[in-house]
Amino acid sequence: MTLLTVVVPAYNAQEYLRRALDSVVGFGHEVEIVVVDDGSTDATAAVAQEYVDRYAGQVHLVSKPNGGHGSAINTGLDLATGRYFKVVDADDWLDRDALAEVLATLRTLSDGEQPLDLLVSNFVYEKVGKRTKTAVRYTGALPRGRVLTWSRTRRFAKRQYLMMHALTYRTALLREVGLRLPEHTFYVDNLYALVPLHRVQTLYYLDVDLYRYYIGRPDQSVQESVMLRRMDQQLRVNLLMLQHVAQTRVRDRRLRRYLLHYLEIICAVSSILLIRDGTPASLADKDRLWAELRAADPWMYRRVRWSVLGQVSNLPGPAGRRASILAYRVAQRAIGFS
Repeated sequence: MTLLTVVVPAYNAQEYLRRALDSVVGFGHEVEIVVVDDGSTDATAAVAQEYVDRYAGQVHLVSKPNGGHGSAINTGLDLATGRYFKVVDADDWLDRDALAEVLATLRTLSDGEQPLDLLVSNFVYEKVGKRTKTAVRYTGALPRGRVLTWSRTRRFAKRQYLMMHALTYRTALLREVGLRLPEHTFYVDNLYALVPLHRVQTLYYLDVDLYRYYIGRPDQSVQESVMLRRMDQQLRVNLLMLQHVAQTRVRDRRLRRYLLHYLEIICAVSSILLIRDGTPASLADKDRLWAELRAADPWMYRRVRWSVLGQVSNLPGPAGRRASILAYRVAQRAIGFS
């Protein structure tokens, strides 16, 4: 069996796709690359075909009608033959030396008595115009260099949450969970990084800066102005996350604590963006989000609402809203995200 399938969702990515593919080809038949052309109208498919021709049997191209990021990941998961599964967006890339370490680790751990469910590695914000690059690492929260259960994890810092870029899942686990991401919806990577976790029994933290997350372009989905236009989709994903955590039984208290930590962050981001928009409709949507959380699970609501982030994103009155936005700006500068 192929060791790792790398799925590259690609929509009108002709400008960036070569960089992404150059970072993952050339590792032989251990690495299968599936480029999912999601209804592109530019030369994305032609660029991918160059790599299919050059790396026969290693790079595959699937062209499909546009269905969005989640649809492309679903298609890649359906086709994957690798024992492990990673998503690399077409405008991002991987560090090749770090990828070699990931492959060596997976090669060693895949033959154990209990299969490794999740490998966690670091990612780096490659922000346009910013010389100093910020890396998100998980030291402190995850002991390095050994197979863990959730009970061996520690408290995650506010800036530490397991974004899609950090995750390499066991493919069979994603299929056992029945992972299907919503189509025609942005920000589904948050569901990808949340929904499978309750089935993860073993994880391993490899402290290498693997994923390079390219941000800061004006048209990018995570750019603040773009997110404000797509708040309906951010809220849809946020509510799906709330429902999943409320309805999924989790026995390990440290995993439960991490899931609440992730919800705190996503609810805070949604709230601050709605405050930033500032219209009566947006402020009503913010109140509705927290009411939905309270209705789904009153205990979870208390934990999230009265956390530090929950309080910062719910400061009362116009002055409180201005303070919330200021806190968000400070976090942007400190971490380097859009």
